[in-house]
Amino acid sequence: MFDEYKARATYEKVINTFGNIRPFSNIIGSEVQHANAILNLYKKYGLTAPSDPWNASKLPAFSSVQAACQAGVQAEVDNAAIYDRLLQLNLPDDIRAVFVNLRDASEDNHLQAFQRCASR
Repeated sequence: MFDEYKARATYEKVINTFGNIRPFSNIIGSEVQHANAILNLYKKYGLTAPSDPWNASKLPAFSSVQAACQAGVQAEVDNAAIYDRLLQLNLPDDIRAVFVNLRDASEDNHLQAFQRCASR
């Protein structure tokens, strides 16, 4: 959950600094959807979700778009690794399905977009 919050705030910081640039402008919406998918699991299981501690205005700015893209690559690699670790646990089917979808979005979509951005 925290990683999705952090990604959203980081990508918001990039947009605030450099403008509504891709892939950040596309992926930020996905990060909100990812957080909402996890929030729905918290609600379904009667749990209190953690609040979002990340604030874009308090994050350090990137020196360039390329530096931001390189950070995006690392963030998506780290995000996929988190879900890989969680998927080793004995999870209910609905939680497993959400985690697989979120991991796959990081590995198959977001990571490639940031890699293309970083190579420009």
